[in-house]
Amino acid sequence: MTAIMQKYDRWCACATEDAELGTELAAIVGQEEAIRDRFYQELAFGTGGLRGVIGAGENRMNIYTVRKATQGLANYLRAHYTEAAVAVAYDSRIKSDLFAREAARVLAANGVTVYIFPQLEPTPVLSYAVRYYGCQAGIMVTASHNPAKYNGYKCYGEDGCQMTDGAAGEVTDYIRALDIFEDVQVVAYDEAVAEGRIRLIGNDLLDSYYRQVLAQQINPTVSAEAGLSVIYTPLNGTGNVPVREILRRVGVQQVTVVPEQELPDGNFPTAPYPNPEIRQAFACALTLAEGNPADLLLATDPDCDRVGIAVWDGQDYTLMSGNQVGCLLLDYILSCRTAAGTLPENPVVVKTIVTTNLVKAIAAKYGCELRDLLTGFKYIGEQIGLLEQEGHPERYVFGFEESYGYLAGSYVRDKDAVVASMLIVEMASYYRQQGITLLQRLEQLYEEHGYYRNALVNVAFEGEQGMLAMDKLMSDLRADPPTELAGCRVLACADYRERVYTDFVTGDRLPLTLPRSNVLSYTLEGNAGLIIRPSGTEPKIKGYVTAIGATAQEAAEQEKALLAQAEALLKG
Repeated sequence: MTAIMQKYDRWCACATEDAELGTELAAIVGQEEAIRDRFYQELAFGTGGLRGVIGAGENRMNIYTVRKATQGLANYLRAHYTEAAVAVAYDSRIKSDLFAREAARVLAANGVTVYIFPQLEPTPVLSYAVRYYGCQAGIMVTASHNPAKYNGYKCYGEDGCQMTDGAAGEVTDYIRALDIFEDVQVVAYDEAVAEGRIRLIGNDLLDSYYRQVLAQQINPTVSAEAGLSVIYTPLNGTGNVPVREILRRVGVQQVTVVPEQELPDGNFPTAPYPNPEIRQAFACALTLAEGNPADLLLATDPDCDRVGIAVWDGQDYTLMSGNQVGCLLLDYILSCRTAAGTLPENPVVVKTIVTTNLVKAIAAKYGCELRDLLTGFKYIGEQIGLLEQEGHPERYVFGFEESYGYLAGSYVRDKDAVVASMLIVEMASYYRQQGITLLQRLEQLYEEHGYYRNALVNVAFEGEQGMLAMDKLMSDLRADPPTELAGCRVLACADYRERVYTDFVTGDRLPLTLPRSNVLSYTLEGNAGLIIRPSGTEPKIKGYVTAIGATAQEAAEQEKALLAQAEALLKG
């Protein structure tokens, strides 16, 4: 009998607490590939925590994999702290509330105090709760914008930031040392609540969080004065209450919520891929706007840490990218704070390496230090913590990543679609008072700094064979790097796994200081570029294209050519 079949038989015998898992295991008897897919590997605990398809087996999200991960976290906490507390939150996904309770049961059984929300809440609220209660860790049960069959488990450190590489690696070691059925401690949930080991979070935290969000306003009166009309969709997720509440508090009176996407529903029946980056997520909002167009459409993802927008141009809606919105917000904040004299000394702006370099031009204009980091908002949150340790958290002005995640202020250490929604509406109101739209303001930025086009190509690699194919592709690129892409000579490559920058023109090899990551970044003639990295949360490789032109047409043509070349490269 193979090791995989032994695992399968053991699960059939031991995984008896969730009837759905037993039914699933019984249904795949004799199906070798189906069994293998569930047991060929353990669901990896990376710097983003766990994420996977909901179901039975070690390579799935279920109560047993959640318990095992939480036991590993508990062992880590006990090794580092004499007393520990953990904040726990969950979103609208299938079994999110169940997984949150199971995590709380394990923590309480291990002597760790748990602060848990009695209702679903956004990811940034969990980040806030960690520091509000002085916790040593946090757990957010979510799979962000993945399809409905997924769920996940994000792990946070005591700084309210997602665990970075060192801590996540140590937790992983503790998890791997455990037997999934024999080494996990669990206590009855109601018993732990009665004894005070599990404590329900009250409205005092939410009120404090709202005050911190409101403190990030740049021009506090414009949202109430401009009369902007907004259609908002929480995409059946956690944003419905907090986004509407914050818009109410800043005085936005014309907010219409998409009715079929208003209430929590982990099946996402009207948006199978609840990702505000794509037009399909706006389909219901666009239909609602047909008879009475609103000035702005807002969509937040299920855990409300990312927000996308569509802008009415008088004839149709234009979806704006994360790079475009981020640059608009950055310029708005810097220009208005400069005019008001509220920009701190030595201001800091933070972005990820796959985010548009238009940020560099804007930051330079206002005398800001720009910090360019690896992909993942945890690295942006980490920078806020470092500034805080230096005694100057006010130096952090704004940070964002191209995947629609933004943060102004240092009150949380993760991207926050609540504050971003507030600031986007405020910004649109401000420019409306000046007689221009966000699209027109973006055009002004391009005319000033050059036309930047940024695009993303994804190539999926499903299952065990897909993982092997991704590894081979990255190895092949390292062994035989491209010399030319879309007619542009490749001038240099930054290999963040090997931590070396190679200048192909001079032959120089220089060390890189950022943490190791399986990322290849190619610099092309004319400051164009291509960055390739396997996704940390999905079975796919991503290619990030940068094109720059003196005119919109020139940039668009280069972008089209680079996208085609990048897709061909990733497909091998």
